[in-house]
Amino acid sequence: MKHTQIFAAALTGALAFANASAAQTELTMYYPIAVGGSLTQVVDGMVAQFEAENPDISVTAIYSGNYDDTRVRALSALNSGEPAQLAVMFSIDAYDLIEQELIIPFDGLASEEWLNSFYPALMANGQIEGQTWGIPFQRSTIVAYYNKDMFRAAGLDPESPPTTWDEMIEMGKVLTNDDHYGLMIPSTGYPYWMFQALAIQNGKEVMADDGLSTSFDDPDVIATLEFWKSLSQEHGIMPDGTVEWGTLRQAFLEGQTAIMWHSTGNLTAVKKNASFDFGVAELPANVRLGSPTGGGNFYIFKDTSEEERAASMKLIEFMTSPEQAAAWSIATGYMGVSPAAYETDALQAYVQEFPPALVARNQLENAVAEFSTFETARVREGLNNAIQSALTGAKTPAEALGEAQAAAERLLRAYR
Repeated sequence: MKHTQIFAAALTGALAFANASAAQTELTMYYPIAVGGSLTQVVDGMVAQFEAENPDISVTAIYSGNYDDTRVRALSALNSGEPAQLAVMFSIDAYDLIEQELIIPFDGLASEEWLNSFYPALMANGQIEGQTWGIPFQRSTIVAYYNKDMFRAAGLDPESPPTTWDEMIEMGKVLTNDDHYGLMIPSTGYPYWMFQALAIQNGKEVMADDGLSTSFDDPDVIATLEFWKSLSQEHGIMPDGTVEWGTLRQAFLEGQTAIMWHSTGNLTAVKKNASFDFGVAELPANVRLGSPTGGGNFYIFKDTSEEERAASMKLIEFMTSPEQAAAWSIATGYMGVSPAAYETDALQAYVQEFPPALVARNQLENAVAEFSTFETARVREGLNNAIQSALTGAKTPAEALGEAQAAAERLLRAYR
């Protein structure tokens, strides 16, 4: 009898071990779908390939709207006890996520060689106080899309888009007529992002590198907003009031504007849907060239087991690998996040066939970290409101930015 009990116990233990070894590590990943193209299908395909290569890991991707929606949904899930191991969220969310002790650094999970394999400009938002908190994936810069057919019709060289503010105004006037505007810069959705680009070009940063201060009321920053407003009020090359982020791509495709500033994440969608010859250019300069980087980083949440962290790292390493980053860039227009992505046969062949795919990457040479501070969401909201109130004429640029600066001072004082 004892032998039978011992055998049964041994068999039970063996089965339990077999079941445990066969059990999957389950990951929930929150993901923002905010910009054009069939991104859901692309990410689903990447996840399916990863699961096929890693049958011991199961990934549930939750598509959660834009970046702000994703942050709210992911943090609500964590607060309510729902499992979530990782997310792609705004690269500029890092300060707030660290402050709330919601994420862990990658330094103890990944090799220094791997962390150094990404473009430094794309790592800037995720590297804070000597540690790496975010890994770039859905990353962008702002680029200028332009309608070459409209350039030809206006007697302009279709291969020579504006490279300076003065040229942008001059060409914008030639391109503007009763049917369309010469230029549209979106001022809803992410107005702070476009404003930061203009401020950089005017030789000014709007925040400090440590996330503790802003310079909204600097005279050159105020002059930047006055310039943006002058594009419609004085020069007449842009519509009065605000320009909608969410409908601008369609407006460009319908011929309502000759030039639009927008995320490189729209590149593949514009390529597929444009019925005219179009080009893509780096943003024009005033004092200097420049664009902020943009988009999302991978984060791993703090409330995770060692197995979940290891599985999350496997997924992140897979999705940011040169081959996957190249495929992602081709499918969407977002950048390959490492130099190695552009050395793959696939991306080399693609940029040979379609050179605009290199514009956003090349612009990294003049790029800076996207606007980010502690209390980012609230500080950013104050800046967004200031921009829109100035563009609509509700306040002067100096009044609007002065109020935004005072609000930022109140919010950031405690963090100093």
